[in-house]
Amino acid sequence: MEGNLIIENTRIVTPLGSEAVKGPGMGKLYEIENGCIIIEKGRIIYSGPMKDRPTDQDFSKFKILDACGNVALPGFVDSHTHVMFGGFRPDEFEWRLKGDSYMSIMERGGGIQSTVNATKNATDYHLVNKTDWFLRKMSEMGVTTVEAKSGYGLDSVTELRLLNLLDYLNRHDDMFLDIVLTFMGAHAVPPEYAGRTADFVDELIKILPEAKKVATFCDVFCEKNVFEIEDSRRLLQEAKKAGFKLKLHADEIVTLGGAELSAELGAVSADHLLHVSDNGIKRMAEEGVVATLLPLTAFALKEPFAPARKFIEAGCAVALATDLNPGSCFSGSIPLTIALACIYMNMSIEETITALTLNGAAALDMAQEIGSLEKGKRGDVILLGSDNYRVLPYYVGMNCVKTTIFKGVIVCQNN
Repeated sequence: MEGNLIIENTRIVTPLGSEAVKGPGMGKLYEIENGCIIIEKGRIIYSGPMKDRPTDQDFSKFKILDACGNVALPGFVDSHTHVMFGGFRPDEFEWRLKGDSYMSIMERGGGIQSTVNATKNATDYHLVNKTDWFLRKMSEMGVTTVEAKSGYGLDSVTELRLLNLLDYLNRHDDMFLDIVLTFMGAHAVPPEYAGRTADFVDELIKILPEAKKVATFCDVFCEKNVFEIEDSRRLLQEAKKAGFKLKLHADEIVTLGGAELSAELGAVSADHLLHVSDNGIKRMAEEGVVATLLPLTAFALKEPFAPARKFIEAGCAVALATDLNPGSCFSGSIPLTIALACIYMNMSIEETITALTLNGAAALDMAQEIGSLEKGKRGDVILLGSDNYRVLPYYVGMNCVKTTIFKGVIVCQNN
């Protein structure tokens, strides 16, 4: 899917660059009041003032889209999701409302293992169609690139099955967004390996070469009583040898040192980070690890939000993502993510836009390809239903995206 498209009369708002924007620089956006974006064969060939657009090329076969003065942003990048799974867990949501902790729910047979059981029993047709429905809803909210993890198999057959189904979706000719695959077999320790985490890590290491055929990243739930530091380090070191780029679920529930481990191993990102240490922040800043913060999860769990301002003031690059999953955060809402980041994490709207575009791209090691509206990048653009990008947090939880464009093709138009 690649299109030829000219977007006229738009207010271009975008971060700039081909790498993560760090620290205070996240608050700087480039703006053009009366702009034009030209996309040829899915790539941006011009992004600038209407008056300066090229005239030495035949554009007669290009589709013209009049933005009527409304804002054009880079497509949103949701760089942390668990979008493919079987079943639902509304009962656990009610348990949490009554005060049960995430770990206590896992201990009574709920949590990830509940979804693992449902996923193993689901047909390929059910998993693909359910995931496609979620992805279409995300596209309506302006997402043009999404990271999707395995992790609801916890055995070699099901983990590889999930990755191959996600790859199948991504290879469709009419796909309306890009899916970046992450192998996360280390999402929980299955019951048959209780007390033998190291043995389970051995099994995961065995399937790394097969998983690498379709997945770009390897992730691990680095958490107390799940995969602690030594097991996480060993798995990720072997994954790196196998050619994977690295991610970590780090310091979500307790301060364990996952942030420090991400810096030690040169991970692309460390995610969650609700209970990160000051030293962890410092080490991530020093090593250029993107801090991917997930405010929807903190909101759903009634936990303190990750310290976004500390990361930014320390010179870190902060990305935002939804963490859509069936347990701790059954939401892929970009609008609510934006509102929570601005209202409760004290991020400016400019920082938030950078976190959901260029820094989200950097969290997937794709900042040279996507994340800003610059010549040479993929033609992923969203148009708001307003000429003022500051409506994004102001319309609390409401979708402000009018048009989603993927590779120069209009894939979604909201009334």
